[in-house]
Amino acid sequence: MGQCVLTFTLTLQGQEHIWYLDSGCSRHMTGFKSLLDDYVKKDGPVVTYGDNSKGQTKGFGTIKCKSVEFKNVSYVKGLKHNLVSISQLCDADYEVHFNKKEGKVIDSKMVPVLTANRKDDIYVLDMFSADKSLRRCFFSRAQSHMNWLWHKRLSHLNFKALSKIANDQLVRGMPRMKFEKDKLWTAYEKGKQTKASFKSNMCFSISKSLHLLYMDLFGPVPTRSRSGKKYALVIVYEFSRFTWVIFLRKKSQAADEIISFITQNEVLYSLKVRQLRSDHGTEFRNSTLEEFCESKGITLNFSAVRTPQQNGVVERRNRTLIEAGRTMVVNAGLPLSFWAEAVNTTCYTQNRSIIVKGYRKTSYEMLKGRHPDISYFHVFGCVCFILNQKDKRSKFEAKADEGIFVGYSSVSKAYRVFNKHSQTVEESPHKLIAASPEENSNPLISLEDTAADDNPAADDNPAADDNLAADDDVGP
Repeated sequence: MGQCVLTFTLTLQGQEHIWYLDSGCSRHMTGFKSLLDDYVKKDGPVVTYGDNSKGQTKGFGTIKCKSVEFKNVSYVKGLKHNLVSISQLCDADYEVHFNKKEGKVIDSKMVPVLTANRKDDIYVLDMFSADKSLRRCFFSRAQSHMNWLWHKRLSHLNFKALSKIANDQLVRGMPRMKFEKDKLWTAYEKGKQTKASFKSNMCFSISKSLHLLYMDLFGPVPTRSRSGKKYALVIVYEFSRFTWVIFLRKKSQAADEIISFITQNEVLYSLKVRQLRSDHGTEFRNSTLEEFCESKGITLNFSAVRTPQQNGVVERRNRTLIEAGRTMVVNAGLPLSFWAEAVNTTCYTQNRSIIVKGYRKTSYEMLKGRHPDISYFHVFGCVCFILNQKDKRSKFEAKADEGIFVGYSSVSKAYRVFNKHSQTVEESPHKLIAASPEENSNPLISLEDTAADDNPAADDNPAADDNLAADDDVGP
């Protein structure tokens, strides 16, 4: 038999790769390393070309399809053509039959596994033609440089989208192939690097409230509160998610307030604080707080730099308090100096309304062991009337002053009301008569009407037990 050539035209990556079935070739070889699977880098024999030039074998790999596997294919650097050795096909128990119209590669069961039509003096197989007689498809992995070429042509579109528009034929002029990120590329990593995701942990490792405290501080708020505060220290229990807000004039006050808070709550709940978690702010990393924690055996944990997600419990609560407080101030039409009162009220109500995941209980019930009573709640900023006990009045002067409801006391069983007459924030335990339409359905509701057992402000020590603002934002 004379030298026969079988050509496989692979329409991949926008160009043709020709495979010649060559009876004079001693082994399968290619000049395209990217076509090889299971590639092993290994120096091999020197190949002499027809023009007496030479090429060095740099490695070996495999070219696969469902029924045909060409093993030990040599990668010869600089080779311009892909050659399939007839002798190695015969050693693999294949036969090659040719006639005037086509050439066939037949397996040991006499089943044609590859068929090529004759064109001019060669036999050509187009892998993406509509040749229904083709029983098996010979696939080759896309060359690496074509992956990145189309990735860059389409403005660095992600590889999943590239594969979809190519294989679903949503555009014209783009080769049908599977695009995949097969290596690191410097510009890609610099331009598209993202942060790691932090999923919520549904398994609680803490079984008691004070074992782990999350802390964060927001501010300075451009507008000072009515008592001159610019910062807010937020503390959240890991187990119950009960929250405290402590308002500060300066960040430097945070360490002393944290020490006072821990001391009071350890006595109140007969539990020991074990860990504190915060960011790297100097209000948390200072000698005062570190010496206190060392003397108490408390561990200080810090989130990684510029990674607030690791302190996400209190960061999310910060955002909730700020957004709810902002909404309440805007809805009530109050000056921005009431922001601390709004945040304070938000914290108070959300401790009694937000459900802790995994337990289906409110934060208040997780901490206190009983359902909270919220029947005495009012709308922040609603117009109300409070009994005037400070000024001397005649028999026929008004007994009540008009005011604005701005929250609940943290140190006594009382409402907090901004008195329009005296321009101060007062605490009143008496009946709060709301004048707004939303409150008129039950205008006489009072703290006095609630049972002492169920009212969270009726405990023996409400200042420590229900403290939302240890340094309360009381008006002058």
